[in-house]
Amino acid sequence: MAHVRKANRGPSAAAENRAALVTAARELFATAGFGAPLSAVARRAGVGQGSLYRHFPDRASLALAVFDGNVTELESLAAERATTLDDLFARIIEQTVASVAFLDLVTSADERMAAVRTRVARLLAGKLDQARRDGTVRPDVTADDLLLVIAMLAGVLSSASAEARPAAAERSWALLRRSIRP
Repeated sequence: MAHVRKANRGPSAAAENRAALVTAARELFATAGFGAPLSAVARRAGVGQGSLYRHFPDRASLALAVFDGNVTELESLAAERATTLDDLFARIIEQTVASVAFLDLVTSADERMAAVRTRVARLLAGKLDQARRDGTVRPDVTADDLLLVIAMLAGVLSSASAEARPAAAERSWALLRRSIRP
């Protein structure tokens, strides 16, 4: 889909441009992954690369903006008393099927992503304690183990086509789930 570059409206368009960039990046990361060309993001948003870099000086800044909503959604779900660890993983998998780039962000070695990993680890740890008490997870499983499970899912899903991703996610999670059960 061709996107026409908008006329420069100056600072008054900043919020609109930023929102368009985040939307375009979300779409491209979903289809092309975390490595999608930033020039393509700017084109899809209908802005110049200068506007992209004014808002997001690098790929990590853009990814953090794109996926902050995913983590916030997971935190809201985890805050619900009735939510189980399985519920949380089901939503992580749904988000991943929609965009494997989300897992790339969570499992990235980039230090700027540490805050995202910490947020995800914290919400997993809260549900892990309950799962241990309920006997649905082995007592020796840690939040770091669950982050490793997410990294394993990322490895499988990053090589799967968009069409194959739902089945690959379901099968992988079924296998990985067995590894943490008593």
